[in-house]
Amino acid sequence: MAELTKELSQVKGQEPAVPDEAVPGKDEPSKDVRVHPNPAPAGKRPLDVPTGTPTVIVDDLHIVYRVYGAASDNEKGNAVNALTRLLKRQGRPQMKEVHAVKGVSFVSYHGDAIGVVGRNGSGKSTLLRAIAGLLPPHEGAVYTDGQPSLLGVNAALMRELTGERNIVLGCYAMGMSPSEVREKYQEIVDFSGIDEFVQLPMSTYSSGMGARLRFAISSAKTHDVLLIDEALATGDREFRKKSEERIKQIRESAGTVFLVAHDLRVIEETCNRVIWLHKGKIKMDGDPKEVLAAYNKG
Repeated sequence: MAELTKELSQVKGQEPAVPDEAVPGKDEPSKDVRVHPNPAPAGKRPLDVPTGTPTVIVDDLHIVYRVYGAASDNEKGNAVNALTRLLKRQGRPQMKEVHAVKGVSFVSYHGDAIGVVGRNGSGKSTLLRAIAGLLPPHEGAVYTDGQPSLLGVNAALMRELTGERNIVLGCYAMGMSPSEVREKYQEIVDFSGIDEFVQLPMSTYSSGMGARLRFAISSAKTHDVLLIDEALATGDREFRKKSEERIKQIRESAGTVFLVAHDLRVIEETCNRVIWLHKGKIKMDGDPKEVLAAYNKG
């Protein structure tokens, strides 16, 4: 805690560090050839058809949950029942398998902003957690270029600490250097809109304030793959507008964004591609207007 306090004083007391110079050749266009669903016609923005190397390859992915319920009196643990189940090769009583994702396959590329839509229980959040490496595949595989970040810092933030200390912790958890933290600190505070509340413990924040701070921290660093699951739903109109602009900036810096949101307007204005999940399977994948029109009709 003493070290964290020392770092915090440095963040607040020193001038922002000068950003490192760009690596020569880093932003040069890739020569890879790609096939993208529903290529955009000429005249659309350059970002509407990303070019570059694949960032995420999902290959025939299956995710299965095992849910255990309460056992009846006759099934409760005793040596006789356990031996009987072993001999009959039976599983644990009241065990139910939930097949949440069923044979999903797709490829995303640098510059993609992919919206994921579907009814509740269609597997959207499960898919994002699998891409982030938080859920092991039952079958198939997920290949990623770089480390995907599911809002980056959810596990690192501590409700007992103030917002300012959580900013420092969250930035360090994403691998940022002390100079980068000093450079980004005030920007994170301003973007989140928590203002003077940054001095208070996060336990005093509303759910919207906490979500805004998490998004502000996680988007302060350019990610190869950023996964956003309903993080924009709790913000007001001004914050949603700023968030949409930040997502576009991430795309411009050659990142890939996956966005789960029930607000279809945000999906249409932010994403260049939409995946429609239905009962764990991809029902449609392509241009946002076409997919969202079909989704609304369905």
